[in-house]
This record gives sequence, structure tokens and C-alpha cells, in this order.
Amino acid sequence: MIQIISLLVENKPGALMRVTGLLSARGYNIESLTVARTLDPTLSRMTIKVDVDPNLRAQVIKQMNKLINVLQASDLTESNAVTREMVLLRVRATLPNRTAILKEAEIFGARVVDSSTEGFALQATGDPEKLDEFIDVMRSYGEIEVTRSGAVSVSLDARRLRLSPPVSRLAETPNSELRTQN
Repeated sequence: MIQIISLLVENKPGALMRVTGLLSARGYNIESLTVARTLDPTLSRMTIKVDVDPNLRAQVIKQMNKLINVLQASDLTESNAVTREMVLLRVRATLPNRTAILKEAEIFGARVVDSSTEGFALQATGDPEKLDEFIDVMRSYGEIEVTRSGAVSVSLDARRLRLSPPVSRLAETPNSELRTQN
């Protein structure tokens, strides 16, 4: 079963390798992975679609939360969340098909990002099933080329991101504070 995982990670070298290493070491197939920096340039957000046994989903989240550089891992599979993908599609179009292609693109909410005498480059966003249908419809008009992004997901739950402050270590406490604590 496909699991959608949202990760907040430190934007540091090796963070992506640790996450993908954990999944591949356990034999999980990554269906898609999208990573981008957040508003805070020191943090990145990852959205991962991975094929995991439904009984192991909670365990995967716990393992992710233990990784270095991972600040928060959340399972968005069955939560209140919006998940979208993007498709860039180039379709070669004969002159008689051009109007029909543009009408179909409009029905799917796609927009033309480039046009030439040979055809169109179209952009569509939506849930994966909608994009699969869009690709199938465009395929009926002739030769196509497809590039697809991975999933991007955001939780719609009212909770806010709460990160725990670092655990203070006794060795880092100044001597004057040690005396007042005893």
C-alpha cells in the first residue's frame, strides 16, 4: 500500500541519503520523492510516496523520526491533507487536432506553456488519477512526451509544527548554574 510521508529535515548534506538509505535498507520501493527548501533556508520539506505494508506504516514513521537531520516525520496517507503532482506534457498536433487538444486541456485545467507549429507543451496539476486520465486523453491525439513530478503534500490539520527545544546537557551548564542547582 502506498504511504505518503512528510518530513521536515535540516537542509544539510547527507539528509536525503539517510532517509532513502533507511527505506532501501528495509526493501521499500520509493514511488516518488520531492524535496525543496522551506521559507527557512536551514530547513527542507520532503514528501515521499513509498510502497509499505499497511501494518508497518507507524514503524516507518518512528524510524524516520530517529534519523539524524529529521526534525519531524508525519504520515499523511489517511490524514486530512492535500496531495498534488504536476505533469509537463508535449503533444505533437496536426492542424485539425489543435482545437480539440486545447479543449481537452481546458477540461483538465491544464494550461499551454509553449506552442509551436508542431504542437503544444502543456502543464497540468492535480491528483495522480486525474493526471493519468489527462495523459491517456492526450495520448489519443498522437505522439506525446511526459515529464511528471513527484507528489507534494500538505496537512490540513489545525495543529501547528511544534519542535522540541534541544535537550540541555549537564556538561554544557556553566559552573555557577551547577552550584545554584545543588
